[in-house]
Amino acid sequence: MIGAASDLLPWIRLTRSGASARRLNLLLAEFGTPAAILGATATELARRGRFPVAAAERLLAAALADCTADLDRLAALDIRLVLRGGPEYPPLLEQIYDPPPVLYVRGEPLPIDRPAVAVVGTRRASTYGRDVAERFARELAEAGVVVVSGMARGIDAAAHRGALAAEGTTLAVLGNGVDVIYPADHRDLAARIVRHGALLSEFPLATPPDAYNFPRRNRIISGIAHGVLIVEAGARSGALLTADCAVEQNRDVFAIPGNITHPGSAGPHELIKQGARLVDRAEEILVEIAGVRPHAAAAPPPPPPPLEPSEQQVLALLESEPKPLDDLVLESGLAPAELNGVLLMLEVKGIVRRHPGNAFARAR
Repeated sequence: MIGAASDLLPWIRLTRSGASARRLNLLLAEFGTPAAILGATATELARRGRFPVAAAERLLAAALADCTADLDRLAALDIRLVLRGGPEYPPLLEQIYDPPPVLYVRGEPLPIDRPAVAVVGTRRASTYGRDVAERFARELAEAGVVVVSGMARGIDAAAHRGALAAEGTTLAVLGNGVDVIYPADHRDLAARIVRHGALLSEFPLATPPDAYNFPRRNRIISGIAHGVLIVEAGARSGALLTADCAVEQNRDVFAIPGNITHPGSAGPHELIKQGARLVDRAEEILVEIAGVRPHAAAAPPPPPPPLEPSEQQVLALLESEPKPLDDLVLESGLAPAELNGVLLMLEVKGIVRRHPGNAFARAR
């Protein structure tokens, strides 16, 4: 980490150059410091960096723009720069093909000495997918594992919430600046992550969440982690790009099976066919991650409460996906008033959950 303004500015300018991590790493290896890079001519950059002069001119023009406002923003939001090779830089990330030379970090110190698992998936998650992601993340966090995700809607958000529910540590790797909260309705979630983990990004401050940023950040999600868990993902989901990065980085890939008729199951099922480890318990991930072992077996859960015949009848009609009340009236043959009373008792017993739109699903 670096703190003095004179030290910060060259690094900020370098991240604002628009150059790829691979190119920046090459230039740092050639010139040694950001100041030396920025002090070189375009011709010298092009020659030693082995890229066109026009590209070097664009790099310098962008890098030498005024970045002093960034210093105020860093201080106001308590954002720090973590440099590759520094004491806070994640060792696993250092090992990937094109590690970011700089990370903007907002939150607690990065837990570099602890195992980490990335939990990712579709933004269009089903109730089943969100519940599973939250449960796995909670159980992983309870075992001391850092949960990594991307703070998107759906599976990512559920993973972060699961880790936070366990009072664990969670990291959100963003496809925008760490001072930009995206999606905007995750502002409260982002604040909780900052208090119990960190937001991090290779992109400079104020970078918007442009679509082409997200595939690039996926290598960091997998690069920080010892393994990647795919919960739900369509056949063309960005989460599968994270799985591809994990394979290239020699990380373990785990996948949750799902309903074969649900589009979100297509990605995990294809990964399983290709060799990903099918898991249905967090303990299976823990035993695969080096140095982590599950806790001693917990006490068996209490037996389910006894059910009246009408409660058994209604429960048999419910699944993990919410079912509208109108459908339950038709399928059960019960009067609406009677059905509502039965559903209320099932809720009280913790067996059924009510969802928006007056729909119901099994709670477990």
